[in-house]
Amino acid sequence: MPQRAATIVGGGIGGLAAAIALHRRGWRVEVLERAPEFTEIGAGISLWPNALRALDALGLADTVRALGAVEAAGGVRDRKGRWLTRTDNAELTRRFGHPLLVLHRADLLRALAEALPADSLRPDSEVSQVRDDDHGPVVEHPGGASRPDLVIGADGLRSAVRGALWPRAADPRYAGYTAWRMVTEPLADPPAEGAATWGRGERFGYTALPGGRMYCFATASLPAGTISDSSEHDELLRRFGSWPDPIPRLLAVVPPDAVLRHDLYDLPPLPSFVRGRVALLGDAAHAMTPNLGQGACQALEDAVTLAHCLDSAPDDLAAALHSYDLLRRPRTQAITRRSARLGDMGQLAWPPAVLLRDTAARLMPAWATLRSMTPVLGWTAPGEQSTTTENETP
Repeated sequence: MPQRAATIVGGGIGGLAAAIALHRRGWRVEVLERAPEFTEIGAGISLWPNALRALDALGLADTVRALGAVEAAGGVRDRKGRWLTRTDNAELTRRFGHPLLVLHRADLLRALAEALPADSLRPDSEVSQVRDDDHGPVVEHPGGASRPDLVIGADGLRSAVRGALWPRAADPRYAGYTAWRMVTEPLADPPAEGAATWGRGERFGYTALPGGRMYCFATASLPAGTISDSSEHDELLRRFGSWPDPIPRLLAVVPPDAVLRHDLYDLPPLPSFVRGRVALLGDAAHAMTPNLGQGACQALEDAVTLAHCLDSAPDDLAAALHSYDLLRRPRTQAITRRSARLGDMGQLAWPPAVLLRDTAARLMPAWATLRSMTPVLGWTAPGEQSTTTENETP
């Protein structure tokens, strides 16, 4: 059988993971990335047990775990610093087989890129056209035109692949709030637990990275495109500088030029993740808000599932892609909705609603919180036995 070829558009986490999964199955892969290099200027990233199982299927779980820090415990606090919910991550590991791992996005991307042949990575390759005709898919880029067996659109929220082949798809929708992300300088005494603090229309969270650094994130309900009057660091100090410890202490050790700000969007449901011999994955298929920490986790699941489906029907690409769509679309769209609902709850600003939210969170036992996450975290790679101790089906 001739070697099959795949062109992956987008060199982020999902695109590289898909390339790895196919390369290890004997496919010839090329990854087209419009940026001049395969890197990530972002901040931290949380990898939940389902993502680590996907990395396990790629043979990279141990490599990635060595780059991150396992969060020992965490939870949600109110505006006065009182705990609303707390989670012991040892229990998370017991239930789902893996811990919650936090690392820098750049470290994860580097580990994925290093798992591929250097000649399969093609930076500075912005795609100018994608089409799928009777002779197969075509991708045009500065290096020429590729005509592979399969095209994978992993090019993010504003996907060029989705725009070309899903022209009637709805535009990404603004979630109603903006977000800041940052990494602190190393602290001599970093907080022992991560936490998200909920205020009124604002949130601030933090979790540990290796080396005493902390990954911090914040949100505020604002019209899309709002620009700060001062620097983003000054804006954070204005909004959160008087919040409960350790938030002011963390902001004091954030380099002023290290603050990233992005308005948050998600993607309305697509009728299919597949068109002809083109498949979408990651944010190109199901961009979601970060409230569940599942964006990259779901992209990794996509990559592993797509490769498995292609394995299961090696002589029938259409059947394989149909199986991928059936497996991934309902799950990821449900998680997108769930993440949006959690974000809406976290951004509540009306005082009576905030009081009701905080009271309900305080009354919910920790075991119920973990149990409610089983459909998300209990995912198992296709063909592998589940290690989840709960009875719910992912």
